Amino acid sequence: LRADADIMIAPEKYYDRVIEIDLSRLEPYINGPFTPDAATPISEFAEKVLVNGYPRKMEVGLIGSCTNSSYQDLSRAVSLARQVEEKHLKVAAPLIVNPGSERIRATAERDGMIGTFEKVGATIMANACGPCIGQWKRETDNPTRKNSIVTSFNRNFAKRADGNPNTYAFVASPELTMALTIAGDLCFNPLTDVLVNREGEKVKLSEPVGEELPPKGFAEGSEGYIAPSSEKVEINVNPHSQRLQLLQPFPAWEGTDLLNMPLLIKAQGKCTTDHISMAGPWLRFRGHLENISDNMLMGAVNAFNGETNSVWNRSTNTYGPVSGTAKMYKSEGISSIVVAEENYGEGSSREHAAMEPRFLNVRVILAKSFARIHETNLKKQGMLALTFVDKADYDKIQEHDLISVIGLMDFVPGRNLKIVLHHEDGTKDSFEAQHTYNEQQIGWFRAGSALNAR
Repeated sequence: LRADADIMIAPEKYYDRVIEIDLSRLEPYINGPFTPDAATPISEFAEKVLVNGYPRKMEVGLIGSCTNSSYQDLSRAVSLARQVEEKHLKVAAPLIVNPGSERIRATAERDGMIGTFEKVGATIMANACGPCIGQWKRETDNPTRKNSIVTSFNRNFAKRADGNPNTYAFVASPELTMALTIAGDLCFNPLTDVLVNREGEKVKLSEPVGEELPPKGFAEGSEGYIAPSSEKVEINVNPHSQRLQLLQPFPAWEGTDLLNMPLLIKAQGKCTTDHISMAGPWLRFRGHLENISDNMLMGAVNAFNGETNSVWNRSTNTYGPVSGTAKMYKSEGISSIVVAEENYGEGSSREHAAMEPRFLNVRVILAKSFARIHETNLKKQGMLALTFVDKADYDKIQEHDLISVIGLMDFVPGRNLKIVLHHEDGTKDSFEAQHTYNEQQIGWFRAGSALNAR
């Protein structure tokens, strides 16, 4: 892929700004902890570890999941694993590998990569999310002790990998993760530093190499796909099951504005899909919407008290868990609203993060901005995903407010809706909220969900 010849000759004629990047001067980055946004070049990371007091010892290296687990990714990481034997090294930290798919696993096994990982002590896990969403048995001597892990996953939010707030999770490429696993030291820079091997010799890791595609083509593997039956099948689920529950259609829009909804939570700061619907042990309920909804927004920080999973319940005039409060409102026939800051719903494309609030009768998410995939998921569940026209209006929302959304009878693409805040002291504030709904998505809202509209 390259620009047209005319553009290469005189790019300034076609672009307002030309940026040149010298790829030879780039170096690997490591990101974290607790957010993939905190990026640091590896040459500066040791200083960051020491200055911030991050746990220096690397306790687990994890490669794979859906991200950074292609054939090329694994082949570059395994080129470092081969050097363990070649240079008489030892791997200082446990290594866990999740191939990206059954086809990648089968191909990597055929080409000897899986065997090489296993030879240096790696545990090969299933071709699934695995530790990226907490699906592993993390063994630690003391869960209250701060510890560091390095992964090639795409997310490293607090408590995501193992449910432990004391785990400092850092994100790196598969090859950098492998190098740090060999060293077992976050202050190790494989570009410049040496390791001491079993003979006491100082050796340096060679630059990783890898094939973009398997030279012998991909192996088929056992895909596990079973074509659906053309016959109508009745699914019977034990009504007492705690793991499975048949889904019921969400109710259609009432045909009126949404009036006097209590504020469920005004979330402060980052509110990812992990904050909205935690993974890990909760995933055993992913087939039971009612049970998994007990974790709804339990990780979000309440802007009014700085606490998680503690919101004011107007029905009891006390503080309680977010899901419990929403359930009480739902039982009383009351809809509620969630208010948030920037990039609400960042993270995994986890549909439960949209289904749970819908199930608990949260009708509106009003945010400064949305993560794109999560915004679409909200629309598909028949919810209103609205953003502040003026982000400063976020500050006008008070803890005991009743909030109305006006203009739904004339809900059309490109037309703002009106938000009215009814404050506890009898005063009001109002402002406009914008949306990105098209005609089809407005149809989903009116029908109660995209499934209902089919």
